[in-house]
Amino acid sequence: MNRDIPPDPGSAAAWLMAADRAEVRADLEAVYSLAADQITQRGPACWASGRCCNFVRTGHRLYVTGLEAAYVVRALGGRPDETALDAAEQRGDCPYLASNLCGIHAIKPLGCRVYFCDRSAEEWQQILSERCLSLIRVLHEKYGVEYRYGEWRAMLRLFPSTVRAAGAGGG
Repeated sequence: MNRDIPPDPGSAAAWLMAADRAEVRADLEAVYSLAADQITQRGPACWASGRCCNFVRTGHRLYVTGLEAAYVVRALGGRPDETALDAAEQRGDCPYLASNLCGIHAIKPLGCRVYFCDRSAEEWQQILSERCLSLIRVLHEKYGVEYRYGEWRAMLRLFPSTVRAAGAGGG
C-alpha cells in the first residue's frame, strides 16, 4: 500500500490544493459520514479516555491517506511544529491528543473514526476501515492526486507547519 516509499515532493502540495476544493472535502466527508452511520448502527463503546490516541499503549499505529492528512492540515491552517511531532513520537501518541481527548475530533482521519478500544468492535472495524479506505482511494484517483497511505505523524511532516487559508493563493 505504498507505506514505506516516500511520496513525490509535489504530492503534499497537490493534496493541499485538492483539499482546497469544496467538492473534494464534500466527497471525503461523505465517506466519513458513511463510516459514522455504520458505527452508529453497531454502537461500540467509547470511553473518551484517550487510550486509542496512545499508539504505543494500545499496540497499533495510525495510518492515513494523503488527502486525509491534507484535509486536517488545511482545516487547521498547518500541522504541528517539529518539536510537537518529535514529542508525540517519543511519547508514542498523537500530536493532537490533549488532556486525554482528541483535539481534532470533528476532522479526524478515518483510522481514528473506526478504531475503538471496545474489543467487540474488532471484528467489523477492519472491514469498515478497508471499505472506506477503498472509497478514499477512488477519491485520489477521481481528483488526480497520488494515493499514499502512511503513518500519521510521518504524513503530517510532509506538510508545512503553516498553510495559507484556502483561496488565498494556493497551498
